Amino acid sequence: MFKKVILCLGLATANVALACTAVDIQTRDGSVIAGRTMEWSYDMQWQLMSLPKGTEFNMSAPESLKLLNRLEKTKYAFVGIGPAILPGNTVLEGQNSAGLGMSGNFLPGFTQYQTVTAQDTQYVSILDFGTWALGNFATVAEIRAALPGIKVWADDTLASGPTPPTLHFVFTDKSNASIVVEYVGGQLKIYDNAAHTLTNAPTYDWHLTNLRNYLNLNVDSDKSLRTGTVDLTQIGAGGGMTGMPGDYTPPSRMVRAAFLRHYATQAASAPEGMELMGHILNNVDVPIGVAMSQDHGKSIADYTQFVVIKDLTHNKMLVTDYTHRLNYVSLDLDKLFAQTVATKVQISALPYPTAPDATTSLMK
Repeated sequence: MFKKVILCLGLATANVALACTAVDIQTRDGSVIAGRTMEWSYDMQWQLMSLPKGTEFNMSAPESLKLLNRLEKTKYAFVGIGPAILPGNTVLEGQNSAGLGMSGNFLPGFTQYQTVTAQDTQYVSILDFGTWALGNFATVAEIRAALPGIKVWADDTLASGPTPPTLHFVFTDKSNASIVVEYVGGQLKIYDNAAHTLTNAPTYDWHLTNLRNYLNLNVDSDKSLRTGTVDLTQIGAGGGMTGMPGDYTPPSRMVRAAFLRHYATQAASAPEGMELMGHILNNVDVPIGVAMSQDHGKSIADYTQFVVIKDLTHNKMLVTDYTHRLNYVSLDLDKLFAQTVATKVQISALPYPTAPDATTSLMK
């Protein structure tokens, strides 16, 4: 029953522009940087969570099945981000102490999770999936091997907030291995993240096919053209990108981010890689008011609520929200991973720096 319900909900909200973009790159010194924007139309009260090794989480099945509900403990500490409007430790973004990163992106209209039966023994709800994944696995290879052995489910008894929890995930580790995980038609789908980029609907295989429509894009352009007796010269650089989509739909953001990731000059080191990631993500940043949709007759704005840049190699993280888009705060994750207690803080309450006044640099 819930498959039909969640599919209808996904289709009903497909016009609500919930947009996310995730990208990963590798620098010349081998550092792996993963970044993402989180766009949403509702105030989810995003909070940053530092959860130590040994944090308990719930391995539950739908209540109607009356199956064993197990409390398990994480093997790895991790720092994650989730909506405070939901109970527990729902995580849609994060990085663990082994260097495994995860980003969950909205996939409405296509996501149908698995059906748990009375004969199943391994299961987890989508609300606890992020904690299960980041808390138990060190590498992409490990989680790829584990996923077929567990059922991931959702039903209308879950407190999922104003939108159904229709999600797909990208996992990247510090070896630069990366996979996309989707649940379509009640079946697990795992794709090698060939584009090292993920947005939203449709499914990942569709996006890879769509990228073939843009093979003409390049970073060069003709410098001059003679027509009759007139020599025409280019107005400016960048003409090879003519035709690259500039709207905020998931297919267009996928093309834009994948193009920039592919052609941008490879960064030399992790700090330079984090700067490059910021430049790439700036191209999919959504200001309030430019991506509108209708929800039950009310106009709502989809906008970039937070941005995260993760250094998976050196356990560093940069975070910013919409209000402080000119500044990031930095986190030394090794110090947080060493904690023995869980801590949480609203992203909007982080101590964002104020741009220093450099006026005196130009004064005599």
